[in-house]
Amino acid sequence: MKYAFFLGCTIPARARNYELSARKTAEALGIELVDMERFMCCGFPIKAADMESSDVLAAYNLALAQTNGLDICALCSSCTSALAETAHRLAWDEAERARINERLKAVGLEYKESPRVRHFARILFEEVGEKKIKACLKKDLSGLRIASHYGCHYLKPSEAHDHFDDVEDPKSLDELVALTGAEVVDYPTKKMCCGGPVLPVDEKLAASVSNKKLDALKKAGADALCLVCPFCAVMYDGNQKSIESEFGMTYNLPVLYLTQILGMAMGFDRKELGLNMNVVKTKELLKKYY
Repeated sequence: MKYAFFLGCTIPARARNYELSARKTAEALGIELVDMERFMCCGFPIKAADMESSDVLAAYNLALAQTNGLDICALCSSCTSALAETAHRLAWDEAERARINERLKAVGLEYKESPRVRHFARILFEEVGEKKIKACLKKDLSGLRIASHYGCHYLKPSEAHDHFDDVEDPKSLDELVALTGAEVVDYPTKKMCCGGPVLPVDEKLAASVSNKKLDALKKAGADALCLVCPFCAVMYDGNQKSIESEFGMTYNLPVLYLTQILGMAMGFDRKELGLNMNVVKTKELLKKYY
């Protein structure tokens, strides 16, 4: 399996632990991630203000991958959603496709037929599969209670993601986590947003949204939260201490990317998976496994 590796903007700046652990797990599973030097922003950050320019950015990346004969693997849920949604819309909107191509001429590209766009977790779930993942696992994570956060864009809009999981009752992340032997924890706010989208305009509101989930996770007895989106990690990992301060709570809940959880079970060491970069410290929780 070979993919154009789409990192987006947030991961190189704020989630190197996600990138490190994804590269290690991909290598172990025989997935070749090809770095594309000319990839740029997916377009998602300006979507609400300028839809056409957002589509141009997404189409640029799609056309670049197409030119190189590669499908796209993305780590960020918002990037995946933005690229997949543009591809879905341009497949039937000929007028929009023509407008986009007029602008792409400036960089010598033409959008023809979109490559497939897949989140890394979806590739693991659908294309790698349980048997191959299990064959690469060396360490049993039994005793670790992990809850999954699906977020808003990993599965939505569902038509752009081919309805590969049920948005009302998602299972894919839980099933991937369960392969490691860890116990999957269910909780009532599982489908709730992280609060990140309103962070630039109302920090207290964003924090209150995250706090509701952290409170539910504490009551459910989770040892850690599993994520597949770097901006969700900004809220739950990067801002957890400030949320604790704002609401007078103590959570100290480690936040792990799915790739770090799988990487642990594959036997990679802490630094290989970037566990030393997590804001909420993981050493005490994971000492049994290292």
